[in-house]
Amino acid sequence: MLSPNAFLTRTLAQYPAVRRILAAAINAVEPGNAVQKFLRREGNQLIIDGQNYALEKFRRIHILSLGKASHAMASPLPGLLAGSPFNGLIITKHISTPPPPGFEQMTGGHPIPNEDSLKAGEKALAFLNSVEKDDLLLCLISGGGSALITTPLDGITLDDMGSLTFALLKSGARVDEINTLRRRLDQLKGGRVAEMVYPARAASLILSDVVGNPLEAIASGPTAPDPTSRKDALNVIRKYDLENQIPKSILHALRESSETPKPGDKIFGRVQNVLVGSNAQAAQAALEQAEAEGFHARILQTDLQGEARDAARIICNQLRETMQTAPRPFCLIAGGETTVTVRGHGRGGRNQELALASVAELAGMENVLLLSLATDGEDGPTDAAGAVVSGDTLEQGNSLGLSPQTFLQENDAYHYFQTLEDLLKPGPTGTNVNDLIFCFGFDRPILSKDTF
Repeated sequence: MLSPNAFLTRTLAQYPAVRRILAAAINAVEPGNAVQKFLRREGNQLIIDGQNYALEKFRRIHILSLGKASHAMASPLPGLLAGSPFNGLIITKHISTPPPPGFEQMTGGHPIPNEDSLKAGEKALAFLNSVEKDDLLLCLISGGGSALITTPLDGITLDDMGSLTFALLKSGARVDEINTLRRRLDQLKGGRVAEMVYPARAASLILSDVVGNPLEAIASGPTAPDPTSRKDALNVIRKYDLENQIPKSILHALRESSETPKPGDKIFGRVQNVLVGSNAQAAQAALEQAEAEGFHARILQTDLQGEARDAARIICNQLRETMQTAPRPFCLIAGGETTVTVRGHGRGGRNQELALASVAELAGMENVLLLSLATDGEDGPTDAAGAVVSGDTLEQGNSLGLSPQTFLQENDAYHYFQTLEDLLKPGPTGTNVNDLIFCFGFDRPILSKDTF
């Protein structure tokens, strides 16, 4: 479990209760616990969200665990399946501990697929090809899976997929839009895993990192029907004016490749998809911890989207309004996933950018905090989850010669907050349920000895 001290920064050193709230949010969506809420064993029956699977009827159980939370999601399975023949494959971003018994473990690249992603994809294809009709396939799916494995359609190279992903990320495309394209370009996405193992039974336990929890968008929906069409995929390209920025092989495949399996296809009669964790659960746990700490707490929304800078203005306006009307201390919680249109050459991520865009908005406000963090502990291609802003941040930055506007122009939030020692760096958390934004209002200046 993540310690509150994992969120220690220069500013948060004075706010132990805030650190406890952040830790409670992340720990509430610990993937192993999330899996066990929906998966249990009674005698020789494996029960997945109320549906029974008689273990003696299956020749073998194959477990594919894919995504940033894949190691933790797989950890309960050896105990639950004791005495039954099984084999497992974990594909994740980081390897810090040995795999659970019976599992092989490997890494892929993220957020841009790399050679490791290609090797992981080849391994996954071989793994799935071993599934026979009287087997059971269990998939444990979490965010990041789309990049961690790649098995491009014929005529598409790894470099092509990398170029497409980079162009989409730079353009500010949403994750669901990116995955609309990925589903059409890969042998194991958009329901094609379910198609590949049919008529074997399959069940997927899914930890959502996508706003609204559409199953087809989480890791590009390996076992979920794809409700989008060729036209939808091409519309994403046109929306961000990418026709001349992506490889011709991508455009050709989008126009000519066969359709992905759709809702109503008979293959999904052999598949059970279960959502086991989401951003809303993390937000609710944060609210309950905040109330236990004495805050008046409220969840604003869990579907925040759009440009990080625009989201910052919306959230800061809500903070200002609450300062005028609500009793203190208070805690406002929002969840979702914003985007960044990259124009500069700095370092950062959507959470750090949202925080940086809030610096001028909160300047001079007394006894307030704003925090934005990625629940997986990694915001963009950095080692920070997000950042912390107070009403004093602008003045502190100015005293060091730091202009937030200049850093925003360069998309360089990382170095701004690094200088101020207010980057959140809990490390990889092992879970992934989008982002969380917190606004706090206090009724007095905070001293390190205080409760809050």
